[in-house]
Amino acid sequence: MEHRKKGRKLKRTASHRKALLSNLAIALIKHKRIKTTLAKAKELRTYIEPYVTKAKNALKFSSKEAEKALHHRRVTASMIKDKEAIQILFDEIAKKVENRNGGYTRILKTGFRYGDGANEAIIEFVDYSIIKEKEKAEKKKEEIKGKGKDKKEETLEAPAEEPKKETKVKKTAKPKTKKTAVKDKEEKPKAKSTKVKKEKEAKPKKTKKEDK
Repeated sequence: MEHRKKGRKLKRTASHRKALLSNLAIALIKHKRIKTTLAKAKELRTYIEPYVTKAKNALKFSSKEAEKALHHRRVTASMIKDKEAIQILFDEIAKKVENRNGGYTRILKTGFRYGDGANEAIIEFVDYSIIKEKEKAEKKKEEIKGKGKDKKEETLEAPAEEPKKETKVKKTAKPKTKKTAVKDKEEKPKAKSTKVKKEKEAKPKKTKKEDK
């Protein structure tokens, strides 16, 4: 039997496994719901839940015992190295989980991954999934109601547009200049020259016999 060998290796070295779990914890704190393999999700649950209890316990300390709350924050910051994630965990998530005694996360199996056939799962905070769905549903209802009111107001307020009268523009003749007058004269065909040519062609030619 193997004793004192808790947890999964996940085919990684100790330092790589610690960095992986820290990054997954940061993603879960920021997004409240992530998708990963089933083995990683189960390992992440044992990693993050102790820090959630530390954040919850930090709220219980009064202003006189602020040093203890700061100690809990520093311990979690040594493992989860992201300032934004620590702030969300202690200020937002801790208030949601204040009345819950453990079991802050849930794992939902989603089947096998296409390609390598790995068993996938979703891990999420229990107190956030229901609240988010309700908030989204309420927002959709408010948006639909707001759009309906806006359309009614537009139809009532919009006045009927009068048809526009088309105005005919009179074309004014441009005054002829000297250049245009000269061009008109040049462009006119010469009728006299053509008449003379036709008359010459019509006359019959006299032969020598007729002259004698």
